[in-house]
Amino acid sequence: MPMITLKRRILHGFAICAGLLLCTVAAHAETVINGATLLRGGAVEGGLMIARTAPDNRVTLDDAAIPVAPDGLFIVGFHRDSDLPVTIGITKTDGTSQLTVLTPQQRSYQIQRIDGLQKNMVTPPENVIARIKSDQAAVAAARQTPAAAGDFWRGIDWPVTGRISGVFGSQRILNGQPRQPHYGIDIAVPKGTPVRAPASGLVTLVKDLYFSGWTIIINHGLGLNSTFLHLDSTAISVGDTVQRGSIIGTVGSTGRSTGPHLDWRLDWQGRRIDASLAAGPMPETG
Repeated sequence: MPMITLKRRILHGFAICAGLLLCTVAAHAETVINGATLLRGGAVEGGLMIARTAPDNRVTLDDAAIPVAPDGLFIVGFHRDSDLPVTIGITKTDGTSQLTVLTPQQRSYQIQRIDGLQKNMVTPPENVIARIKSDQAAVAAARQTPAAAGDFWRGIDWPVTGRISGVFGSQRILNGQPRQPHYGIDIAVPKGTPVRAPASGLVTLVKDLYFSGWTIIINHGLGLNSTFLHLDSTAISVGDTVQRGSIIGTVGSTGRSTGPHLDWRLDWQGRRIDASLAAGPMPETG
């Protein structure tokens, strides 16, 4: 799956601090959230920030409340095309608020051409449109299923280790036809390779989908989901609670795929997150 040409994007960063209650921070500088402790991550497209505040505080993102765990843990994620500043609000029980404005760092995304796909996997026939819509509804419902916050704040592990054959955010051209960006990380490993949970969570979907084949979704809590596509087999069921490192299935090439690989995705509150940023460098495969 060759990568070609880079699409450049403009950096929007600025740093202004005014008073005690409002701070605007450049994405390329050290990220600070007033009223909270940043545990992991930063303000960048596809990035995931994990932070903790006082348990009784209310947290908002652009005036919309976001989930906060009983211990004060919360998440802020940035979609692939997060071009505009966001405002994070921390409101105490006495009504006082602290605001932080963050402008996410802009990224360059690659263009990836994939040829040799079956025609019906690029332009689906009319008789499968209803199935595709049903699949989309099932995925959306699974990602909105509530779950207790797990141990993701300690770090997110790679579910398999191997060669990365597809990166987050790349604009895909399938059989010569432009399609939506790729929101996952493709890891090319042999069929049957065990896939492990990158953190603890609740299993909310195990289903054979038209495009992604056998698919598993795990909700790690606070709206953070992992999705695993193109599996050959599954070893868990909806409603199961899985622990970090437990085997959830095996790598395959089901659905729209040209060979065995795992397509691993993260999302938060409808925003697509770069799993490679959350997990860090791929471990040595030895």
